[in-house]
Amino acid sequence: MNKTALIIGAGPAGLTAAFEMLSQQSGIRPVILEVTDRIGGISCTINHNGNRIDIGGHRFFSKSDVVMDWWAARMPLQAAPSRDDIVLNKTKPWAKEGPDPEKADRVMLIRERISRIFYLRKFFDYPISMKLETVTNLGIFRTMYAGFGYVFSQVFKRKSEDSLEDFLVNRFGVPLYRMFFEDYTEKVWGVHPQKISSAWGAQRIKGLSLSKAVFSAIKKMLPGGKDTDLRQKKTETSLIEQFFYPKLGPGQLWEYVADDVKKMGGEIHMRHKVTGIHVEGGRVVAVTAECDGVEKRFDGDFCLSTMPIKDLVAGFRGDAVPADVKRIACDLPYRDFMTVGILANKLKIRNTTKIKTVGDVVPDTWIYIQERDVKLCRLQIFNNWSPYMVQDPDKVWVGLEYMCDEKDDIWKMSDADFIEFAVKELIQIDILDREDILDTCRIRIEKAYPAYFGTYDEFDTVKAHLDSITNLYCIGRNGQHRYNNQDHSMLTAIEAVRCMRDPSQSRSVLWSVNTEKEYHETKQS
Repeated sequence: MNKTALIIGAGPAGLTAAFEMLSQQSGIRPVILEVTDRIGGISCTINHNGNRIDIGGHRFFSKSDVVMDWWAARMPLQAAPSRDDIVLNKTKPWAKEGPDPEKADRVMLIRERISRIFYLRKFFDYPISMKLETVTNLGIFRTMYAGFGYVFSQVFKRKSEDSLEDFLVNRFGVPLYRMFFEDYTEKVWGVHPQKISSAWGAQRIKGLSLSKAVFSAIKKMLPGGKDTDLRQKKTETSLIEQFFYPKLGPGQLWEYVADDVKKMGGEIHMRHKVTGIHVEGGRVVAVTAECDGVEKRFDGDFCLSTMPIKDLVAGFRGDAVPADVKRIACDLPYRDFMTVGILANKLKIRNTTKIKTVGDVVPDTWIYIQERDVKLCRLQIFNNWSPYMVQDPDKVWVGLEYMCDEKDDIWKMSDADFIEFAVKELIQIDILDREDILDTCRIRIEKAYPAYFGTYDEFDTVKAHLDSITNLYCIGRNGQHRYNNQDHSMLTAIEAVRCMRDPSQSRSVLWSVNTEKEYHETKQS
């Protein structure tokens, strides 16, 4: 290995790039600089007293065969009864097979996708569908209003889709937009949908509409209507019913990949905050990183960045950065993420579905909280992602998700004060009783979600400047300021390594990932 690639960030994009360089024997040695003490970026798994937290929820599903095969090669599919089968059906516990105990853990479980909307203290399908339960929960007058609004939106579509509001109204109508999208979107992003670019909708929910959701529900009731292919290529992504999931959470896979990278000769430096990008003659020649108050320079032949573009541009040293690029990058918006983990004896909301669960817990992986009287955006139930995420299967382990800005009061609260705030909100909407709480924790993630407002509409100016630096490759979610999921982030890394090995290829292919329908994989958050 006679060349060095400096990789900023040990998330899915950075680790995938490092693994690809080494496994393909490219002659390039990856050196990863990670600012935190966690592997996997926001795809990490955090262990709190034996109970595991998935930051934001990560379904392992992709329209890309390359990514699906890549995951399967790292972790095979479930080969034994899962823990919920053991508890429910009293089957033989998962055995530690053979001389290597890790084999029992290094597996992907096949999970059922169930997520619903909590509105008016009742459950609604996500995506919203016009079935009897929906009509009953909404009431006849709200239902008629929504139905007429939808028909009107299809006949008199808004001619231009300049904002996210335009995008959603054209697909659902004004009444459903106001019931299920307007307030929730403002909770998540901190601004009204009128101020958010329609590019967000075009990327995240471009294949979804009310008619498709209704048609899908009807189709599944007909013989042969259900897509039995585990890869579900014929299914609209927002409507998929199954996904893969590492037994111990998403971070488990990325920790294995990090181990493989180190075994093959790559370097991973934890708690190294990149403070300077040294550019000479239109190329990155080195990166400066600080750890425990000490700065160190790392020289390299290539640089792959997954750090927020706002911080990347601010860190440039050497060749001047145009004032316009600095201004746009400095004002790019982000949303920060907080989750409160709560371990409880039980929840007040009961399982009224036909799905059998341990302790009769509701079967949802996550629940969108549309209630206007709380700031809570979404509720994860980690038991349903993987029964191994909770130490005691008879307890319920949930995550309360909040989006905010660093300047917001809730971000500045102490852990104790914010946990109390979150607990009160959960009690207020009748999901939990205080006396059932056994343990709590709080986790904060900065710049978790790049946003599509502010100076985002000028982003092409920044992108053009970054592409003018000949050995810089911007990959991943924050690296491209694009709301990519981990499969898209991985694809940007794979394309980057391909371009590094063949300089004749245009780096524009990196920016095309997740702009075509076949790349699309969505989750509302």
